Amino acid sequence: MSAAEGQRSFRPVLGLPGLILFGIAFITPTAPFPVFGIVSSVSHGHMALAYVFAMFAMVLTALSYGRMSAAYPAAGSAYTFTRRSLHPILGFVTGWTMLLDYLLIPMLSVIYISLTAARLVPEIPYEVWIVTVAFLITAANLFGLRITNHANLVMTVIMSVSVIWFVVAAVRILGASPGSASQFTWKPFYNPETFSLSTVMAGTSIAAFSFLGFDGISTLAEDTRNPRRDIGRATVLVCLIVAALFILQAYLAQSLWPDFTSYPDVDTAFLDVARLAGGDALFSLVTFVLLVAGLSSAVAGQASASRLLFGMGRDRLLPHKIFTYIHPRFSTPTFGVLTVGLVSVIGGFFFSFRLAAEAVNFGALFGFMCVNVCVVQHYFFRNAERGVSGFLRNLLLPVAGFLVCLYVFGNLSSIALWIGAIWCACGILGLAMRTRGFQTDLDALIPAEIPVE
Repeated sequence: MSAAEGQRSFRPVLGLPGLILFGIAFITPTAPFPVFGIVSSVSHGHMALAYVFAMFAMVLTALSYGRMSAAYPAAGSAYTFTRRSLHPILGFVTGWTMLLDYLLIPMLSVIYISLTAARLVPEIPYEVWIVTVAFLITAANLFGLRITNHANLVMTVIMSVSVIWFVVAAVRILGASPGSASQFTWKPFYNPETFSLSTVMAGTSIAAFSFLGFDGISTLAEDTRNPRRDIGRATVLVCLIVAALFILQAYLAQSLWPDFTSYPDVDTAFLDVARLAGGDALFSLVTFVLLVAGLSSAVAGQASASRLLFGMGRDRLLPHKIFTYIHPRFSTPTFGVLTVGLVSVIGGFFFSFRLAAEAVNFGALFGFMCVNVCVVQHYFFRNAERGVSGFLRNLLLPVAGFLVCLYVFGNLSSIALWIGAIWCACGILGLAMRTRGFQTDLDALIPAEIPVE
């Protein structure tokens, strides 16, 4: 095959450290910053406890991702797992809904960065920022995962500096003020005066969204040197690493500002906490870091979305020649990357930040539930791994993960459910046309060189 025709496979360049870096950059170490005021208010001051509950929910699903990545180390992630373990049509629906999530994450970041940049530099119109930011993110992904990971490293270091600065400043203040309202306390985990399980779980449903992105690691299976071993390890390790960071940030921030009813602005409450901890210098850094976090998440999100498009294109569920083209030099799904970049630009003109934020979690949570079910079907029923260890790993844990995700899914806003339902309906309609009213077996569309089992 000539260079002009491109490749149909990725060049494996990532090891465990690179996967962990990608996952952390996708989630961002500062994910609790923008939702601090909301989670704190909803949970009635129990933000740290909300993140503990969210950690268990996401780790359970991360374990399921690890199990399925070992069984099917392919670029399609939840789409591939569901299609091969459950049913091809359900696999398509899963991939289609996850695609909504993966398309919206970089678009959401582009919108947020552009809104903030337009406020900082009002001389440059918002529309110019949309195009500029989308162009920079797309360029970073076009030149391969090595370049993407270098960018992720720089951005992760910047975000980590802000987290370390905040932690040190907060510990210094809390340790130096015994007897005051801002001393070390267990109240961010349990305050009998305001505790309510329903409010804590409502806060958990929001806190869980901070973890979204760990599933993107599994989309890099074909970019990884040893995917059966490293994808699962990286997925679980990233969840545990960011969970520890999130719980620490939540605890310190809530301890510094325990009165969850007194935030000047709930949407930007962490900026006030940062100023309390480190003055104007930390306030300015956190403002800048929120921009960096958006950029980091967008770069990683676009990489994952382009690989999901590749997986569905390879199975002839999306235009094959377009989405399976791999650049011969950079080993990137060129047209998939460009497609996500174009969606970010168009969406930036027509979507509000709030609308995109409300819709982004539908696909992720639907995919999480399907992956948990896949573990039960593949390992417990198909492979009959039902010993004591198998009963725990292949039934109890994934069922628990499914139920927790179902609970969080049920707490999505009505507009998010409507957007997700309309998106699913469009996908199913397109699939019906592609298969002549579902008369064509989906596996018959897949090339012979791609195993279906």
